[in-house]
This record gives sequence, structure tokens and C-alpha cells, in this order.
Amino acid sequence: MPGFDEHAQARLARALKEEARRLGFDGCGIAKAERLDEEARRLEQWLTEGRQASMAWMANHFDKRIDPTRLVEGARSVVSAIHTYYQPVAVSEASAVGKISRYAWGDDYHTVLKEKLYALYHWLDEHAGGISGRAFVDSAPVLDKVWAQRSGLGWIGKHTNLINRSIGSFFFIGELIVDVPMPSDGPIPDYCGSCTRCIDACPTDAIYQPYAVDANRCISYWTIEHRGDDVPQALASHFGNWVFGCDICQDVCPWNKFKAATDETRFMPRPGVTDTDLGTWKELDLAAFRATFRNSPVKRARYEGFLRNVQIALQNTEDGASGTP
Repeated sequence: MPGFDEHAQARLARALKEEARRLGFDGCGIAKAERLDEEARRLEQWLTEGRQASMAWMANHFDKRIDPTRLVEGARSVVSAIHTYYQPVAVSEASAVGKISRYAWGDDYHTVLKEKLYALYHWLDEHAGGISGRAFVDSAPVLDKVWAQRSGLGWIGKHTNLINRSIGSFFFIGELIVDVPMPSDGPIPDYCGSCTRCIDACPTDAIYQPYAVDANRCISYWTIEHRGDDVPQALASHFGNWVFGCDICQDVCPWNKFKAATDETRFMPRPGVTDTDLGTWKELDLAAFRATFRNSPVKRARYEGFLRNVQIALQNTEDGASGTP
């Protein structure tokens, strides 16, 4: 791509952020593409301690995960964009209702965000005079929260989710890694302060220390990623009626009083995802599961895993009704 001076780079960055807003993103920031040395040490320790549970893929492509120039040759900038998915829809609090994490109520975010990121990429390609790069939405070993933090879009909270002062944490993150030099926006301070609400609220003590989550104890891991029926009963008894994912640490976060409603219709809840009782989910056959969750993140749990989660939730509901500890 042709070179241009710092003033031109700054103008391009401003225009890029304006275009991101036009496309529906709630924020866009830029960081210098460079190796993540500090994050590499933390990730290596987390993996060495076995905190990733059965997610062996977390250790794959380690060098690419911590260095964007290994993903895109000649990379100069990492552009992060965030998109809220919060839907102001009443959620049934009845224990007999199967709870699904809010991010999975609508269409698969990979599809929606990539569509918008590709549009942003093509805009940048046209206005920068030709570029080289890639768009990412959980599709490659990219530490998306780290890059969004480095680009000034928020800070990583004690529950390890990115928090934005204007819209809370109910948002998705996507990246463009490109060979375009643009000014970095830089990180912002951590505003968690002395708050420990997420740590205190986690029913399985998955947040074993501030800013660190052990997947071996995380409800989201067990109800989404884990394969098989070997869920420890002592742990499963604390899952409540969650059948896919968990929003507890975000629901209690004070910063989510600023949560912003999405205007993306594809993220709005599908019929039944917020109010279907566990007994109905239990009777779901494979064909109905595929139809109900077509192009939905819930498919990641697979049919067998979803039914396992429903059975655990049913047991927890029965134990709660009978007073069993």
C-alpha cells in the first residue's frame, strides 16, 4: 500500500471510526500491531496451571496468538470494533425456565459481525489505496479483549470481560489486522476499583482471583464447551437453571447500568429462548433442536450437551424444591 504522513494517517483513523459507527458498531479503536510480551507470560502461566480445562485448542498457535504480525505479514495496526448485543427484554426468573446466555438469544454473532467487519475492511482498502490484512471474530488465535483494551475501548474487568464506560460489557468484539499504519488510541485506566461483586456472585468460585477465571469451575465452560456427561455433581449442583452459558458476573457488574440496547435485529431473541420451561426443553428431539437453533451460538453445545445441561438444571430445580442441599 502507498505510504502517507502522520496527518493523513490521523485523518484516515478518524474517518475509519466514523465509518464503523455508520456500520452499526458502538466503538472502534486502534492499537499498534506488536508482540504481546506481558500477556504471553500470563497466558503461558494460565495454560501451565491447566485453567483451560479440556480446551486444548487454547494452547495451539501460541506464537500467532500473542503476535499479530504472525497472522498478517507486515501488520502495522490492530483495529478493534465493539457491537452491543444487549436486548431490553424481560427474562423469566422462574426456576423451571431454562436460562440461555443473552449473547446467544439471536443469530450467530460470528456471521453478523464478520459481515460488518468485511464492509469496514473494504472501506479501508478503498480509502487507504489498497491494503493487506484480515478480519477476525473468534475465527483465529487472536486475544480480542487484549487488543480492544489496548485500543482504548475499555478495560478488562475482574471477571475477565471487557468493560466499556459507556455501554457496559454486553457486547461483541471483532478485529481487523492490517498493514496500514495509524495512530494508536492507547489503553484507558481500570475502573473496577475495590468492587468484587462479580467474584462474590459467581456460584462456582470460577473467578479464583481478580482478573482470572478457571474454566474448570466456570458454568459457561461446562454448558458450552465440555463434551460428555462427566460433570462433577458437586459443581453441577451450583449451575442453577443455566442450560447454555452464564451471565451472572455481568448481570451484577455496576457498569452494566450503562448497558445500551442493540439496534441489530439479528441479535434480538428468538421465540422461546427466554421463557421455555425445562420440561419442554427436555422433550426436544434432534430435528427440533436443529430447527430452533439454526444459525445460533447454542449449536456449539451440540444436541447431546444441551440435553445434558437441561437434565442438570431439572435436577437442581427438583433439589431446590425439596430443600436438598
